[in-house]
Amino acid sequence: MPELRRLDADHAPAVLAFELANRSWFAAFISDRGDAFFDEFTNRYDALLAEQEAGVGAFYLLVADDGSVLGRFNLVDIGDGSAQLGYRVAQEVTGRGLATATVLELCGLAPARHGLRTLRAAAAHENPASRKVLTNAGFASIGPAEPADLGGTVGTWYQRDLARQP
Repeated sequence: MPELRRLDADHAPAVLAFELANRSWFAAFISDRGDAFFDEFTNRYDALLAEQEAGVGAFYLLVADDGSVLGRFNLVDIGDGSAQLGYRVAQEVTGRGLATATVLELCGLAPARHGLRTLRAAAAHENPASRKVLTNAGFASIGPAEPADLGGTVGTWYQRDLARQP
């Protein structure tokens, strides 16, 4: 059974394998991370751990029984009781409800662990699966997302009050 785990240094090889295995899949829906992301992976990963330690970000992985990463779920720009949610799941597990279930789990733990009251997330118009995950997890549309918000594509911002059940 997949488990939501907080990112730590030991996860680095599995995260890199996840990103490499799903790179073209992700690029079909969101902007590609580019070669520099992979060339500088260790430094970028260490920076995420530092952000997490500082409390301005919280990074989670959905991990399979064999230790492989099935998804990444990130809370960024944590402050004033709110954060931005970002997520990506492996192509091999899409359509099974894992993304929605994991977003719901994260919504449940975010208030106690991170002092959050509100989450925001942007989804591209070309990514109906992501929009469905957000609406199924109790997020409501709050307005347009500009290309600068979504790596060059347009979409919609969603928000969820974490005190409210979906």
